[in-house]
Amino acid sequence: MVRTAPCPSVRGTLDLGRLMSLPESSRRLTEVEYLEIERAAEFKSEFFEGEMFAMAGGTPQHSLIATNLAREFGNRLNSGHCVPYNADLRIKIEATGLFTYPDLSVICGPLQFAAGTNDTVVNPTLLIEVLSDSTEGYDRGKKFEHYRQIPALQEYLLVSQKEPRIEQFVRQADGRWLLNEAAGLEAILKLPSLRISISLGEVFAKVSFVPTPIRAASPRSGSNQA
Repeated sequence: MVRTAPCPSVRGTLDLGRLMSLPESSRRLTEVEYLEIERAAEFKSEFFEGEMFAMAGGTPQHSLIATNLAREFGNRLNSGHCVPYNADLRIKIEATGLFTYPDLSVICGPLQFAAGTNDTVVNPTLLIEVLSDSTEGYDRGKKFEHYRQIPALQEYLLVSQKEPRIEQFVRQADGRWLLNEAAGLEAILKLPSLRISISLGEVFAKVSFVPTPIRAASPRSGSNQA
C-alpha cells in the first residue's frame, strides 16, 4: 500500500466539518474517532498521533506479489495454529499508538484485540510489507521502529517488487534483529518463527519485473564530441 498525506475523513457520524474548520493543532482525532471513521470509510487509512494517512492502491506487481504471498502462506500453514491475513486486517502497535495495515500478517494462536475492539489485532508473529518506491524508506525505517515494539513479533519481511528478493529480519533472544536475505527464483527462505519454508518461485510466480527507468543523460554527462 502507498501511504499518502494526512487526510482527515469526512465520513462517519462525527461532526468532522467542525473539526476540520479548527486550527491544525486542534484537529487531532482520538483513537475512538478514528475507528468510527475508518469502519465507515470506503478506503483504508493509517492513524498516528491524531492524524489519518490515506492508503492508496499499488502497482499490478505489488498486487500480484501480495496475492502470491497470501496463497503461499495459506498453503504452508493450512494444518497449523498460525493463520495468514491479508491487508484488510488492521494492526495496532500498542506501545506507540500506530494503527496500520501490513500487506500480510501471520497470527499464531488466539487473536488478541486492542481494548474496546473486535477488529484490530495486537499480536502478530510475522509481518510482511511489499516495498514500493514511495514507501520503502518508511517501511525500512520508522515503520519498522514501530513494529519492533510489538512483543509478539518475531519476524519481519521486506519483499521487493523489482526483483525476486526478500529481506528477512528475525528477533534474537537478546532483542537484536538479525538480517538475512534470499534472492532468485530458485531460493527457499526458512521462517523460524513459523517453522516453515517459502519458495521465492511461488512468491514471485507470474510477476513481470519492471526495471528501474533509464534516466536521460545530462548534456554535460555524455562523451566529448567535436
